[in-house]
Amino acid sequence: QVQLVESGGGLVQAGGSLRLSCVASGVIYRIDDMGWYRQAPGNQRELVARITKTGNTNYADSIKGRFTISRDNAQNTVYLQMNSLKSEDTAVYYCNAEVKARSYGRPVPTWGQGTQVTVSS
Repeated sequence: QVQLVESGGGLVQAGGSLRLSCVASGVIYRIDDMGWYRQAPGNQRELVARITKTGNTNYADSIKGRFTISRDNAQNTVYLQMNSLKSEDTAVYYCNAEVKARSYGRPVPTWGQGTQVTVSS
């Protein structure tokens, strides 16, 4: 069993910053891609940013230049630094990781429970 636990969400004024963290724990052989997604009320869950094990990244156009994803492979942790926050960034943010529990088999997509980010204008 693998768990992802997010932290760092909260209430912030527009223009402010937050840093989200997500730690993976449990039986882990290897973690491939990790990422952050978000879901606002009435909307579908959408990709915010992803990062490969070797550090290649991709970002949603709406947050380019404002958010930065990074990871610490030794700590099984992924981060999302969010700057210049806007009211439209308000959502529940979910961590995602492609996790292999053993040396064989395919990685399994795993999700955290989500952390609320609220940006007041």
